[in-house]
Amino acid sequence: MTRIVRFYQTGGPEVLKVEVADIPAPGQNEVQIAVKAIGLNRAESMFRSGQYIEAPKLPARLGYEAAGTVAAIGAGVSGVQVGDAVSVIPAFSLNEYGMYAEVVNAPAHAVVRHPASLSFEEAAAAWMQYVTAYGALIDIAGLTKGDTLVIPAASSSVGLAAIQIANKVGAIPVALTRGASKRQALLDAGAAHVIATGEQDLVKEVHAITQGEGARVVFDPVGGPALTKLTEATAMRGIIFVYGALSTEPTPLPLFDVLAKWITIRGYVMMEITRDPQRPARAVSFINDGLADGSLKPLIARTFALDQIADAHRYLESNQQIGKVIVTT
Repeated sequence: MTRIVRFYQTGGPEVLKVEVADIPAPGQNEVQIAVKAIGLNRAESMFRSGQYIEAPKLPARLGYEAAGTVAAIGAGVSGVQVGDAVSVIPAFSLNEYGMYAEVVNAPAHAVVRHPASLSFEEAAAAWMQYVTAYGALIDIAGLTKGDTLVIPAASSSVGLAAIQIANKVGAIPVALTRGASKRQALLDAGAAHVIATGEQDLVKEVHAITQGEGARVVFDPVGGPALTKLTEATAMRGIIFVYGALSTEPTPLPLFDVLAKWITIRGYVMMEITRDPQRPARAVSFINDGLADGSLKPLIARTFALDQIADAHRYLESNQQIGKVIVTT
């Protein structure tokens, strides 16, 4: 018997229930993990509330990321052994697997070894943020030395990952935040510039930073009316990734700027990378190299116990955090 988290109806954090259940032996191509730490993600909050790209099949479980030790392996599994320290890449449907538990079964293709220098908390914080940012910025956009990258919601875990990845390849990360209260923390996290969009003119500031050219890449989890300003701040032949919908307002298409500057605006989700058989290995190699040499370093905002899962989700949704919210078992 082990503690797991389930929900029986969509809604706020209060629908999350910690229960005791039997966990079956791992099946074909599955790895059973004794979980030490769990990383929380906005996607899980949206899934819980019924606002995600797939609807939950109730009763439902949650959780894309976990780290721990291998407890058992199913038939057909190779590359890991019982006792190995491993972590889980988000490469599955939340209707198939959930990582919020003391013991979980995970698909073998999503289980990786991480550098021994990482704590379980850091390992649980790593994969969603770095794979999400790597896929858009490196795999698709080919971000490189000298490119300017604009990062809305830069204090999120994915935003911080984008800052680190930009610095790793010599690009110029420009962090966006609503007010000035997070400015120093974002500079400390590696941002070359910070723009407080509630107090400064976004377009004017980006053009000043880029000597009038605009940003080659924009990495936006917000959408909404701000997309118009982001398009104005984007360079000729630039690319804007919209990978989230944190804004509750409609997202306009700034057609004339898009046409005049040949800008690409595209939707992006991390599964574009993890569900392609050719691409995850490159992502894992890039990220593990960065984790090992310290150029990629997960920042943990706050840690909760499993029994505090509802409080952890409330904090996740508060936008107070800078970095990743972690739950320990």
